[in-house]
Amino acid sequence: MTKVFIDGAAGTTGLEIGARLADRDDLTLVMLDDARRKDPAARREALNEADLVVLCLPDEAAKEAVALIDNPAVRVIDASSAHRVAEGWTYGLPELGIDVATARRVANPGCWPSGFLALVRPLVAAGLVPADWPLTYSGASGYSGGGKAMIAEFESGEAQTGFRAYGLALTHKHLPEMQAHAGLAFPPVFLPAVANVYRGMIGEVGLVLRALPARPSLADVRDVLAAAYPAGGIIRVSDETPATLRIEADAGTDRMTLYVLGHADQARLIATYDNLGKGAAGAAVQSLNLMTGAEPTRGLVL
Repeated sequence: MTKVFIDGAAGTTGLEIGARLADRDDLTLVMLDDARRKDPAARREALNEADLVVLCLPDEAAKEAVALIDNPAVRVIDASSAHRVAEGWTYGLPELGIDVATARRVANPGCWPSGFLALVRPLVAAGLVPADWPLTYSGASGYSGGGKAMIAEFESGEAQTGFRAYGLALTHKHLPEMQAHAGLAFPPVFLPAVANVYRGMIGEVGLVLRALPARPSLADVRDVLAAAYPAGGIIRVSDETPATLRIEADAGTDRMTLYVLGHADQARLIATYDNLGKGAAGAAVQSLNLMTGAEPTRGLVL
């Protein structure tokens, strides 16, 4: 029986992970009540007695929690952005061919980078998109991705908007992991936005096919992605050509759906998923399953 401690279990991601693990008979959840989870000694004890720790904390708090672990047998999944390009940490996106199962320290991917990397990394690896190609990534996320303060702002009506662009200075903490794990020479131009929906995500990359050195067709692009993500997996490549796509298309699930749309000269590559699912809690549970030898999709909604 694997003992799992979620540090930050009362936060949005922590609650989502806890719900996916609650009925598992192969795990024991180490629980701290409200008073004890704020007690440094109780936290240190829980962090060192668990077999696997999931950190659902702000970046600095996650670093502090790792420093409290002195038991070398404890394995860690960090859902913050603190360790996503850090030495000694494994990036938790196994669909990219990364060995998560044997890892001791796993950095959960960011919600935005998950879609970007799923779309771009196979194309770079296959030579269809050069590593130094200027890429732009845009889309929108549900407001739950902004944490409790943003949730309260939107649900109280204070936000007073249906769609808000942000990151306007073109700097964002997700950029290093996008560049590093896609194998790019430069970070993409990142154009994020938040929509007035609780959960759901849509991210997209546009390509001028005739300008690429390999001059790939839409079929070439789709074939590379389909080969990277075989049918039946958590990441799926659609063969549909919908007229519209909704941000909520995969909301409430832990899957991701990729679309290759466009025409002979231009491609519009789109990923739909749940910012709290494959973009956060679902990805963490998938890594936990691999690390504990469980079925990779156990507890996930696909």
